[in-house]
Amino acid sequence: MAYSDFKLGEVIQTFGLTLHEVSGLFADVPKEDCDSLLETILQENTDLTVAINTEKARSEMIISPILLAVRRKFNSEIGLFSGIEFNVDSARGLNGFCDFILSLSKEQLFLRAPVVILVETKNENLKLGLAQCLAEMVAAQIFNEQQGNRIKSIYGATTIGTIWQFMKLENNQVYIDLSEYYIKDIRNILGILSMAIRDNQS
Repeated sequence: MAYSDFKLGEVIQTFGLTLHEVSGLFADVPKEDCDSLLETILQENTDLTVAINTEKARSEMIISPILLAVRRKFNSEIGLFSGIEFNVDSARGLNGFCDFILSLSKEQLFLRAPVVILVETKNENLKLGLAQCLAEMVAAQIFNEQQGNRIKSIYGATTIGTIWQFMKLENNQVYIDLSEYYIKDIRNILGILSMAIRDNQS
């Protein structure tokens, strides 16, 4: 079993989580400005990516630039990893590859705790990514504890690039925002991702 094999109910039951479905959970998070580089990239890439309509195109042409913009906002003092193996507890299915991981540690040669945000890319259906992303969030919580760096909250996102859905894990409580955030409101998406980092820096 691996992250991608989980169904949402299985993650909740296996790891003893309590699920809270909340509409607009992150709606009031302050927006973040979009820098000129990201603005240009999105203008050039968004329609092309939608036309190509593959997970790889969405990952490379929209999602990576957004996460790199977040990294710039924090002066490259956070780690950003793409497509790395994240094996934490294979016996419980917490193994496999993660599309994107953001860490509060700036090391890039290897992943170091605390892992704070996990982003799972999907081609069309956001809901398909919720279980996989949540399993990765549970693994991040365990990984951080193993390294003696227990942070308050782990955040997750599942996205097709043009639409994003966010989650938060605190202890055994998981909060899924039922609202979707669209790339035309990129300042909302940047605000939520930045808040997730700042929330764990204090």
